[in-house]
Amino acid sequence: MIIWLASYPKSGNTFLRSLLSSYFFTNDGIFNFEVLNTIKQFPHYSLFKKIGVDLNNEKEVLENYIKAQELFNKKESLQFIKTHSSLLKGFTNYKNTSGVIYIVRDPRNVAISASNHFNTTVEESVSRLLNLTNLGGDINSKKSVNRVITHLTTWSMHYNSWKILKKKERYLLIKYEDLTTNTEQVLIKILNFIHNLINKKYILDEHKIKNILKTTSFDYVQKLEKKKNFPEKAKHEDNEEKTFFKYGPKENKKEILSKELREKIEGQLKNDMTELGYL
Repeated sequence: MIIWLASYPKSGNTFLRSLLSSYFFTNDGIFNFEVLNTIKQFPHYSLFKKIGVDLNNEKEVLENYIKAQELFNKKESLQFIKTHSSLLKGFTNYKNTSGVIYIVRDPRNVAISASNHFNTTVEESVSRLLNLTNLGGDINSKKSVNRVITHLTTWSMHYNSWKILKKKERYLLIKYEDLTTNTEQVLIKILNFIHNLINKKYILDEHKIKNILKTTSFDYVQKLEKKKNFPEKAKHEDNEEKTFFKYGPKENKKEILSKELREKIEGQLKNDMTELGYL
């Protein structure tokens, strides 16, 4: 069964995956970039290729989402799957999905972080946040994850779409700000949610937790990125590589936004931001 790790891009999904992959897929809880590979991404072109889907046909890809997910569940084990997709109609079903951990971040900070990552102006980044947007869809992309379209929709639609799983008690909302400020407490909350989903008791591995907290800190991974190549960093047409771990969680990047752009985001996302305590 799949537990989705869902988020709008640049909302903390990498940090969430770092914590979970270190806990479940290492012996000692010591994080390294390679362990992130234990958590796959969806949609991904390789899955559709395996089942013979025409990757140039977007409709055919969408119609085979659930069939592609069944490849994960053939392993008959717990599967954490990263996605930046909205929970669209036909995206998944309850047979394939155990639940979702949805990580959300102040959209004003998302706009700045996304601007750096995608090499766009801040104005373009804000526009993408507030309007229907897709990622990927370039069949010839060097990065395999970009060869299939991911339907983001808008930031608000994305955030609200996954709430449908609340009705089945399969939904856990995590704020990036809480995860970075109270990492141990929130991680334990996440672990409890996971084991309740799979109806399995567990004993918290405190030794692992200690190592995880040490090796997933921002300072640690920032130094690690300087020593080793981080495969998820963005590389643009001019071959310029963007530092992935550029801004620390304590940096309040929303202050970089102009008054006009801040008011634009806060005006259009007022209800959601108020609900989340960002306003």
